[in-house]
Amino acid sequence: MDFSVIIPAKNEQKYLGLCLQSLSQLDYPREAYEVLVIDNGSTDKTVEIAQQYGAQVFVRPELTIAGLRNLGASHAQGRFLVFLDADCTVVSDWFTAASGWLEQADVCCFGGPPEVPEEGTWVQHTWFMVRGKHHLVEDVEWLESMNMFVRKEIFDRVHGFDETLTTCEDYDLSLRLRPYGRIVADKRIRAVHHGEAATLGHFFRKECWRGVSNISGLIRHGFRLRELPSLFAPVAFLLCLVVTIVALAVSVAKGGWPAICFFVVFLLGWQAPIFLLAMLKGKTSPSCQQRLGLYLLLNVYFMARGVALLRGWRR
Repeated sequence: MDFSVIIPAKNEQKYLGLCLQSLSQLDYPREAYEVLVIDNGSTDKTVEIAQQYGAQVFVRPELTIAGLRNLGASHAQGRFLVFLDADCTVVSDWFTAASGWLEQADVCCFGGPPEVPEEGTWVQHTWFMVRGKHHLVEDVEWLESMNMFVRKEIFDRVHGFDETLTTCEDYDLSLRLRPYGRIVADKRIRAVHHGEAATLGHFFRKECWRGVSNISGLIRHGFRLRELPSLFAPVAFLLCLVVTIVALAVSVAKGGWPAICFFVVFLLGWQAPIFLLAMLKGKTSPSCQQRLGLYLLLNVYFMARGVALLRGWRR
C-alpha cells in the first residue's frame, strides 16, 4: 500500500463529507491507499459520516491533534503517511502528482500549502500571498500538516508528532525530519483548505491559537537563529504599539509640535517596515488594494502572535 491518509477531526460534519468524497474520486487504485479518521470526541455526525464513506474510524477524546495523528500513524499500513485536515478537499490527481516522489530516496517529506477556495474571502486570498510558494517545486524548511506526506519509517524513527504541543507540531516535526532527507513543496499536489480564517476576527483568533506553542516548541527543539524574527517581531510590535499609544496620549494632552512630531515620526518608523514587507510579499499581485489588505493583515498577525507569546511565557 502506498498511502495512508490520516484525518484528525472533531465536530467536522460541515466539511468531512466533502473531504471524504474528494478522496473517493481520486484517479488512483483504491487498493493502493487507505483512509483513517481519528475522532476527538465529536458530538455531531462526524463519526457517522466517516463510517458512511468506509473510512477506518478511531475515537479518542482525550488526545491533542498531534496525538490524534500519531494514533492514526500507529494503525497505518501505507509506506507514506498522508496528513490531511478534515476541512480540506483534494483534486482528482492528488495521489498521481504525489506518486512522483515515492521513489525519491533523498526526500523524506513532501506536500504543498493548501490553496484557498475560489469563492474565498479577501482575507483568505490575501493571506495566501504569504503562505503560498512562488516556484512549482522547491525545497523548504517545513510543511503544514494539513497536506503533508511523510515516509512512515522515518516518521517512526523520529517518534512522530510531539503530543505536548497544542500547535506548531508540524514545524517541530519538520525540524526533526530534516536530518533524514529533503522536505519538498510541490504545487502540483493540490489540496483546498475550506476552513481558513475568513474574517479579520477569525484570523486574529487563529493566529493567537497557532502561536500559543511557540515557547513550548523552543523548549522542545532548542533555539535556532532563523526563529529569531518570529519571536522578536511580535514582541517589538507590541512594544511599539504601547509607545505609540503613550505618545499619542502625550501629544493630545500637552499639545505642541514637538510631541506631535515625535508621535508622527515614531508611528512612521514603526509601520514603515511592515508596509515594505507587505509590498514585498504582495509583489506578485497587480492589485494595490490587495497589497494594502496584506499590510492590514500583517498588523493583525503581529499583534496576534505577540499576544500568543505573552500567553506562552505566562504558562
